[in-house]
Amino acid sequence: MQSRLTTYIFIGMLLGIAVGYLCNITWPDPQTSKEISGYIALVSDVFLRLIKMIIAPLVFSTLVVGIAHMGDTASVGRVGGKAMLWFVGASLCSLLLGLVMVNILRPGDALNLPLPDAGATTNLKAASLSLKEFVTHLVPKSPVEAMANNEILQIVVFSIFFGVALAALGEKGKLLAEGIEGLADVMLKITGYVMGFAPVAVFAAIAATITTQGIGVLVTYGKFMVEFYFSLAMLWCLLAFAGFLLVGKQMRRLLNLIKEPFLLAFSTASSEAAYPKTLQNLERFGVPNKITSFVLPMGYSFNLDGSMMYCTFAVMFIAQAYNIPLTLGQQMTMLLLLMVTSKGMAGVPRASLVVISATLSTFHIPEAGLLLIIGIDQFLDMGRSATNVLGNSVATVAVAKWEGQLELTDQSLDRDVSPLAEPA
Repeated sequence: MQSRLTTYIFIGMLLGIAVGYLCNITWPDPQTSKEISGYIALVSDVFLRLIKMIIAPLVFSTLVVGIAHMGDTASVGRVGGKAMLWFVGASLCSLLLGLVMVNILRPGDALNLPLPDAGATTNLKAASLSLKEFVTHLVPKSPVEAMANNEILQIVVFSIFFGVALAALGEKGKLLAEGIEGLADVMLKITGYVMGFAPVAVFAAIAATITTQGIGVLVTYGKFMVEFYFSLAMLWCLLAFAGFLLVGKQMRRLLNLIKEPFLLAFSTASSEAAYPKTLQNLERFGVPNKITSFVLPMGYSFNLDGSMMYCTFAVMFIAQAYNIPLTLGQQMTMLLLLMVTSKGMAGVPRASLVVISATLSTFHIPEAGLLLIIGIDQFLDMGRSATNVLGNSVATVAVAKWEGQLELTDQSLDRDVSPLAEPA
């Protein structure tokens, strides 16, 4: 069933490109193509809304269950510390690799396009992701508001407090813990239903984009896109190598298990869309539920490897396009700035563009340079969303390995992946 769904998603991508191209040449008028695209995109919009519908209760229930299974605050702190250690290291590697590759390839130098008007606006609020705002945004004013707005980072913070308190209650909290386990089972079942619509949603998302942008957008920005995806491929190899050092030849099976959520994230340009399936398949690989349900939600806020590489790549690309040189010291400062401002991007629409905008203004690079990449941001977002899935999968396996709780057995492939399968 899993390989069949992966095949259907791939077919949906190809059909989406074909239908989008036909719509674009049949209705070349921008206003008409935009209207048609809007109708096509209804399907993918509904699918992404269904995903958003299940994310908050799924993250809350699985994270609370994972913490409750750990049993004590010391275990939570130890696992959380190891996860953050990996996240910081992976973030630094992603940013550095992006910086090195964009300096070697220099895609902006060869961009023969007229630069946008320096007074042009992108309607992005760059100040909204400042360090001050990020710190105060960590803690939710209301858990209900956080869940209603799908604020992943705030849900994680509340769930950690809730799970630790529930574990501290011992026998008193057992009944509530069982109820939340049941909620997690229900949410995973709903996830299965929602994923059945994935191939159609993928078709609609691709077709809608090609209808308005045209197939030519892939040619116009071909060099930039090819070089960015080549850099992403380097990051994929680096992550796969790190996984090989951890689990040896079993890394091939891990890649096989996450290829479906990887492809789903790629085709929908949404890491969230892949979260439920990633959660399930990591448990099939042999990562205990208490590790997966704790580390993976944290990774969605602190370990967006693909998004961070894109931020450095895009900022340097725009600087090169404007022929604005940045010294090594400025580039290192930019890297540290992005380490902070890139956190908490999951679930925020076009958050990468907001982060890039904030960075551009910091280094006096015209913000209007974003107009150079906004047109193809959907295609770039596909790659970085898929990379986030791979990065978070390897991170979760790494923490499980460090905890000595990775069960790499043949039986783990067919094990029950529900939260109830994990002994307390």
